[in-house]
Amino acid sequence: MTFIDNILQQAPLVALFVTIALGYIFGKLKIGTFVLGGIAGTLLVGVAIGQFNVTIDSSIKGIFFALFIYAVGFQGGPQFVRALNLRSLNELLSAFVMCFTGLLCVLIAAWVFGLDRGTAAGLAAGGLTQSAIIGTAGDAIAKLNVSPELIATMQANVAVGYAVCYIFGSLGPIIMVTWFFPTVMRWDIREEAKKLAEEMSAGQASLEPGQFDAASSLDTRFFKVSADSKAAGATVGDFDASLQDVSIEAIVREGNTLELADDDKIAADDLVAVTGLVRSLDKAATSIGEEVPRPSDLHLIEEKRQVILTNSKLAEKELHELHDKFNESQRRGVFLTGVSRAGHELPVLPNLKLHKGDLLQITGRPKDLNRVQPFVGYKISAAAVTDFVFFGIGMAIGLLIGLIEFRIGGVPVSVGSGGGCLLSGLLFGWLRSTHPRFAALPDGASNFLRDFGLAVFVGLVGISAGPHVVTSVQQLGLLLFFLGVGVTIIPQIITFYFSYYVLRIKNPIEALACVVGGRSANPGFAALLNKAGNATPVVAFTVTYAVANVLLTLWGPIIVGIISKNPSP
Repeated sequence: MTFIDNILQQAPLVALFVTIALGYIFGKLKIGTFVLGGIAGTLLVGVAIGQFNVTIDSSIKGIFFALFIYAVGFQGGPQFVRALNLRSLNELLSAFVMCFTGLLCVLIAAWVFGLDRGTAAGLAAGGLTQSAIIGTAGDAIAKLNVSPELIATMQANVAVGYAVCYIFGSLGPIIMVTWFFPTVMRWDIREEAKKLAEEMSAGQASLEPGQFDAASSLDTRFFKVSADSKAAGATVGDFDASLQDVSIEAIVREGNTLELADDDKIAADDLVAVTGLVRSLDKAATSIGEEVPRPSDLHLIEEKRQVILTNSKLAEKELHELHDKFNESQRRGVFLTGVSRAGHELPVLPNLKLHKGDLLQITGRPKDLNRVQPFVGYKISAAAVTDFVFFGIGMAIGLLIGLIEFRIGGVPVSVGSGGGCLLSGLLFGWLRSTHPRFAALPDGASNFLRDFGLAVFVGLVGISAGPHVVTSVQQLGLLLFFLGVGVTIIPQIITFYFSYYVLRIKNPIEALACVVGGRSANPGFAALLNKAGNATPVVAFTVTYAVANVLLTLWGPIIVGIISKNPSP
């Protein structure tokens, strides 16, 4: 043990990275379908390693939490701002009710059972599974006019509350949305998801997991033009216009590939390469001639391009309306093959409504994509490198916002550096979605900042709290666990029935997605997706998740400001 102590004293950062590594290994362990997760695992391992009395500069914790929370805000900014409108009012209210009832449950538990500020904030962080509360509450506690010993104890209690309540906080939403609510309401989640998918697809068939609609797949086929076909003698432009959802990609004549132009005429015995939906290609064959194998020396280069939707004339339109927004000459050879929002893939169905900031994947020849792209938005690859100018400005603004103080019951409270960077991230994330040439922070970079920043922060919280944990758990362990169960379950029940009967969110999939989104419950959402078997829960989840991420994070300083009790010296 002396050897380990010496290493940790000479190189304390070794303890941090060992904590992260072991924490994520521990977090992968499964109990049935439940997985603890890397963050909770890192906290628990950090508490264990903290028993060696490792000392690490506390400023490191603040830096990485600021990076984490800025990335969270940046990624959620477009969807959060979009949610603040009348079109999403019901989902917005559902998320607010969930977050507000969660806050009330924490405050009532604290007053009834005499919890101190740190323990109450930890109860919120674990019971509502919002890790960011650890940071925002810790910032607020650090600014209280109390002794350093009390501050250290309360910050340790935040970690204790989170550790004790987090496991059921993660498991509770899974139970509620995949078993309890469906059982009470007599819903079959899979069947309801299929119904919703069919509504969104205007009656097209819904698919089981692992199935795909081959009739909607994009393909390229080769046909030999017969002398009596409709194609013979027609121009490329006129023939393309006569067909739906297909495009002539190449013409091979006497062994030579022609440079295509709309006024080129198709001749008998030409070999024509046609790209489009399979069902449309079958119809095209009757107008061209016999299908033949692809020439071995012919190469057709096409591109899958990701474009951020910024055109306000296309936003809030359904996919079938988007199709009609472009005339045949504009959309020829361009196919929409994917849509994602806030990092989640959406079902590409006719009734899917697009939002500004959505990421569209379009497929076709580069010259065809270049024709359509200016009407849609900007290539994501145009900003593949982090814009460090705006990143630095955003972080600086966030830290400055954290210095602003207000008073609750005479107690000075601020959102702290965490809350400030969250608000700044929201602003710059929204700016990025509306002006994609600025404030670039690619998905890979923002995901790394978010995940690694939180892992480092939580690991340091666990290590610093380690010496205090045993005493706190002995005093409040079982009580705190049951309070966490209440904070996890009660807001879900209230919000579900309020959303269903008052807000009239009657669709089962949307109602359940609002429950998990309104408490930013990623494990619950993953379980709901698994039960649904398709992506239909994603749309409602993204709106409520974005709102909940902001509100729950801001509850940290609110709880510290409202609760007046400090732990006994």
